[in-house]
Amino acid sequence: MKSSLRIVLVGTQHPGNIGSAARAMKTMGLHELHLVKPHKFPHPEASALAAGAVDVLDQAVLHGSLADAVADCHFVVGTSSRRREVPLPEFMPAMAAQRLLQAGQTGKVALVFGCERTGLENEDLQRCHATVCIPANPDYASLNLAAAVQVLAYEHRMATLTGQSDAKGLPEETAAVLVEADEAPATHEDMERFFGHLSQLMEQVDFHKGRAPEMVTSRLRRLYLRANMDVREIKILRGLFSDTQRMLKQGPEQTEK
Repeated sequence: MKSSLRIVLVGTQHPGNIGSAARAMKTMGLHELHLVKPHKFPHPEASALAAGAVDVLDQAVLHGSLADAVADCHFVVGTSSRRREVPLPEFMPAMAAQRLLQAGQTGKVALVFGCERTGLENEDLQRCHATVCIPANPDYASLNLAAAVQVLAYEHRMATLTGQSDAKGLPEETAAVLVEADEAPATHEDMERFFGHLSQLMEQVDFHKGRAPEMVTSRLRRLYLRANMDVREIKILRGLFSDTQRMLKQGPEQTEK
């Protein structure tokens, strides 16, 4: 059965790691590789280390941003070796695999890896619904990129083989609610348009009142991403925003009439 899981590598510095990651993917039945601004690709070293997985490299899709790479995905998990300033639900590998498998039943999902030196930046983590952390030795937590891909691809493989695709047993704060089967889940692109519309409305009503908007914006992103909205719900909320903007343009006198 073809997996709906997409592996996304962001800013990979060493081409050999791309090839090794492709090999790790193929051994676990994954074939969809997306690359965001790799430093060197295509490259002979990538092909050499891919060994029998050159077909995964040949089909890899290049993107200029993470937003483009996950635009059609409705659930995105970012990898992180440490807690960041961006507060997100955090999964252990097995839980992340179960949740990705579950969400993958209704559309595309993505597992995102940052560059070798710094991992994912906070800006990229903002685009994720949750994070996953491999519990490595705290005294030596330096895990190679391809090795991290192998660990998480293995967990996804095990979840697929054992059918552990429900969210039972997950902590309440990390267990997301599935959308109804008759409604298409909102994609990442849908959500980014929604957040843009929300930001526009907040500026029009002077919600921030001169204060820096980052903290509130970050928390609202968490709230709405956690809601796992479908397309119809997005349309309802954006319709509400549009009506509010229309009433603001009319002014209080016309609104009272």
